[in-house]
Amino acid sequence: MKKYPYPVSEVRRFLEPGPIVLVSSHWQGKDNIMTLGWQTVMEFSPSLIGCMISAGNHSFEMIKASRDCVINLPEVGLLDTVAQIGNCSGSNTDKFTRFGLTPEPAQSVGAPAVAECFASFECQIYDDVLVDSYNFFIFEVVCARVKSLTDWPQTMHYTGDGIFRLDGETVNRHQWFTKVS
Repeated sequence: MKKYPYPVSEVRRFLEPGPIVLVSSHWQGKDNIMTLGWQTVMEFSPSLIGCMISAGNHSFEMIKASRDCVINLPEVGLLDTVAQIGNCSGSNTDKFTRFGLTPEPAQSVGAPAVAECFASFECQIYDDVLVDSYNFFIFEVVCARVKSLTDWPQTMHYTGDGIFRLDGETVNRHQWFTKVS
C-alpha cells in the first residue's frame, strides 16, 4: 500500500495517547471542567500521569495555583457534553450547571469529581518543572475510584477538527504477558 505525504503538524491525529478525559478543578471558591485529549501514563508506582494543558485554558491557572485536579473518564454517552465543554470557557460559564453534571466531593483533593463519569482519578502535582516551558503537568494519582471492576468503559479519542474515534471491542491476550518485577 502506498503512503502519501501528511502534514507533520497533524500527526497527533494518529498518535493521541489516551481517551478524552474531563479534568475538574477548584480554586478560590469556583469549580471548572475542561475537556482534555492529551495525557499519558508516565509511571506505575507512584502512579504518574502527564497532561499538556494550554496556558490559554482557564483551568491552567486554577490547577497551577491549587496544585490538584481530578481526571474523570467519561463514556461515549457523554460525547456531546464532552465536545461542548471543550468549546466554552470556564472563565464565564459554570460548566457543571450548564451541562447538568454533578460535582462529587473528592476524597483526597480540593477539586470535585464528575459523578456521571465512569472513573475519577484524584491528582496532585508531582513535578511542575515543565509547566512554565511546555504547559506540561506531571500529576500523581493519589486516589482512584471506578464504577465497575467487571465492565470496560467505551471511551472516545479526539483526532482534531471535531472528529472523534470510539473504542471498539476488547481483545484479551493476557496469556502472553508475564508479570515483570
